[in-house]
Amino acid sequence: MRCGKDVKLEPKEKRVRCPFCGYKVLVKQRSGAGKPIKAR
Repeated sequence: MRCGKDVKLEPKEKRVRCPFCGYKVLVKQRSGAGKPIKAR
């Protein structure tokens, strides 16, 4: 979190608030697929 403390995240929660500093974090799930990029 912003204060540098370790906070356990629950996998099913979308939003997390740090119990130490109150900083809010939005957790987004990413797909496993990568994005293809053309080499130059």
